[in-house]
Amino acid sequence: MKFTKAMLVASAATLGLGLAACDSAAENQAEDEIEAMEDTRDAEVDAMEEGGQITEDQADAMDDQTDAMEESMEDAVDDADPATAAEADAAMEEGM
Repeated sequence: MKFTKAMLVASAATLGLGLAACDSAAENQAEDEIEAMEDTRDAEVDAMEEGGQITEDQADAMDDQTDAMEESMEDAVDDADPATAAEADAAMEEGM
């Protein structure tokens, strides 16, 4: 399956929204899924280069784009990760 930029961004948005009520174990799972998508795309780019469909420069540019998308998606997941239980408890104590 070929992952397009739109699919990767949509997946990150979905994962980010799903993580709004989850703990860091969910964040780790989401990041593992993002990494798997990156690995799949890297393999596809390598196969395209080896098959002569794209040049080495094009493959490098696609790899750079994939890396940037992965970083952006992971940042979105990190931003969506809720406070830990200890942070929530501390915030509640301050509010009392």
